[in-house]
Amino acid sequence: MGTVKLDISMSLDGYVAGPNASLDDPLGVGGMRLHEWVFPLKSFREHHGQEGGETNADDEIVAEGLRRNGAVVMGRRMFSGGEGPWAGDSNANGWWGEDPPFGMPVFVLTRHPRATAVMQGGTTFTFVTDGIDSALEQAKDAAGDKDVLIAGGADVAQQYLRAGLLDEIQLHVSPVFLGAGRRLFDGIPPDSAGLEAERVVASPGVTHLRFRIVH
Repeated sequence: MGTVKLDISMSLDGYVAGPNASLDDPLGVGGMRLHEWVFPLKSFREHHGQEGGETNADDEIVAEGLRRNGAVVMGRRMFSGGEGPWAGDSNANGWWGEDPPFGMPVFVLTRHPRATAVMQGGTTFTFVTDGIDSALEQAKDAAGDKDVLIAGGADVAQQYLRAGLLDEIQLHVSPVFLGAGRRLFDGIPPDSAGLEAERVVASPGVTHLRFRIVH
């Protein structure tokens, strides 16, 4: 069985999304700046059907994650973009479009039941209404011996951390300040997890920090 991991980009002041998220700004105002480091990379561009790109230490880390991932868990806000629920139309696919970039099973935590959406490129969205344990078990079954990626947002990450269900945290810290939005570790009790630093990789655009969680 693979690892259950949180892998997420974060600002230097601790935010994983900016304020006032919407369909036009699904990561909040300024939130896209957290991910600017990944857009030029070869592995990222290939994963999105594009050619070219940079090969460097950042690219190796992204490629490693793409190889390891077998299923994804995310919250409703990450699926739909913004704060409001998605439209009632069963064809509403959040802000990911008809061909999402995952290419694997994605389990969406929500209070709004709806049928599984089978998308182009191998992505399926399964909507889980009975909690984080159920979503994780379904994701583990789907992933097999690969990893389950807890993709976010902050609320979902905090729930899995508090419940002791994570094995690994990888943070990609961008050298920007957002000043407002959603903080990743707000309200986490000091004794929620023991952490052991496994890897630090720094480049001009981002610092990658990987921690193993000691249960």
